[in-house]
Amino acid sequence: MKSKPKDSKKLVINVSSFANLWEARRWASLFLKEHNREEGVADLLLMDLMSMSKSQILAAMRDDFPQEVQAKFIERIYQHVDNGTPVQHLIGYEYFYGRKFKVNRDVLIPRPETEELVHLVLKQIEKEFDEKEPAKVIDVGAGSGIIGITMKKENPALDVQAVDISRKALEVAKVNAKNLMADVRFVEGDFLTPFIDVGAKADVVISNPPYISADDEDSLDDVVRLHDPKLALFAEDDGLAAYKKIMYQLPQVVNGKALVAFEIGDQQGAAVQKLMKAVFPKSEPEIVQDINKKDRIVYAWI
Repeated sequence: MKSKPKDSKKLVINVSSFANLWEARRWASLFLKEHNREEGVADLLLMDLMSMSKSQILAAMRDDFPQEVQAKFIERIYQHVDNGTPVQHLIGYEYFYGRKFKVNRDVLIPRPETEELVHLVLKQIEKEFDEKEPAKVIDVGAGSGIIGITMKKENPALDVQAVDISRKALEVAKVNAKNLMADVRFVEGDFLTPFIDVGAKADVVISNPPYISADDEDSLDDVVRLHDPKLALFAEDDGLAAYKKIMYQLPQVVNGKALVAFEIGDQQGAAVQKLMKAVFPKSEPEIVQDINKKDRIVYAWI
């Protein structure tokens, strides 16, 4: 856990003191480092405020830094340092699978590990399903819509639905689907219950459910702990409650042979694998590690 940031309000900076982008970037990087924050936040804020790419920012280091932008830049740096406001909330978006997604306090900020989950599932679908009979996909815990929308954009033949219990999260997801022109149907409800209620079936169920134990809340970085929605973070039963609920609902939803894939906490691989095997004895659940060599995905054909 990162140490508590120092009180940034003690540091007074004259907004007119930055003659160019280089000075502003240097100050911000040092200030962020001093307060145990990621230095890269400075570049992300500059890119957003100046409407430039990273390479353009670097090429413009000696250019004037407009006065009207300086105050906004400093204010956002302070916000991030003082209470951990994520840079994604300050700029209003994050990229996932190369696409720009709106984010706010109602949804989890997309993370690279989830890209690995989506990539794996897309590859499995490509191997097992005929394009003439598109697979029916359900994304459980839609959040900002990153999984369902990305699946549809990467494989337009898929029939994709996504469910979330949070109406506010679904509002964000629908905006993202509209902006990215993705034909994904969003349903409000608790895990797979809405689909069970109408007798809907799926060939693929994919989910990044809440999986952090409430006991671990104090160990989280304040960027996550204070700003991500708790509903999407925490689960009872040592973080396994959501997996159990989904797993026991699956037999009522899966359509014959089906693919099930979960993102997991790095200590939950064996437990989720065992749970899937208990519900589907003939399955052979696999644990897949992420780029950092941590258990991150459990999947199986059931």
